[in-house]
Amino acid sequence: MSEKKEPSVLDGFKAFLMRGNVVDLAVAVVIGAAFTNIVNSVVKGVINPLVGAIGTKNLDSYSSCVKGPCEKAADGTYTSGVMILWGSVLGATLSFVITAAVVYFLMVLPMSKYLARQEARRKAKEGAHEIIEVTELEVLKEIRDELVAQRGSGRNEP
Repeated sequence: MSEKKEPSVLDGFKAFLMRGNVVDLAVAVVIGAAFTNIVNSVVKGVINPLVGAIGTKNLDSYSSCVKGPCEKAADGTYTSGVMILWGSVLGATLSFVITAAVVYFLMVLPMSKYLARQEARRKAKEGAHEIIEVTELEVLKEIRDELVAQRGSGRNEP
């Protein structure tokens, strides 16, 4: 009897790392991190100045005092009152929406259109094969019927 060798932990870890999903995920994280810098630059260089045309260029400066009086210390912290810093939430929301829009319009939408075209081509090829098979089947049935008719007519003749 031969004993089956148990895979080592190192072998299992190596197999885990070599899976396609792990490598794809690592690439996605690296690309996502680089893409974040682009989006942040767009927000700081384009969106914030557009908002600045209406108000201030720094969205973080937008805030509301809920429970006053709100007094700000020299270091930027609030010494009294309750401040809602909705400008930073607005900036983060704009960054998210821009990121989602770019990912959707530059990656998801073209890829889904490409996959739909590939699927349509595949179905068209399958449909063409089915039409040929059905047509061949019909031709074979007609040949069979013709042969049966010829044999039947040949047997009736003396």
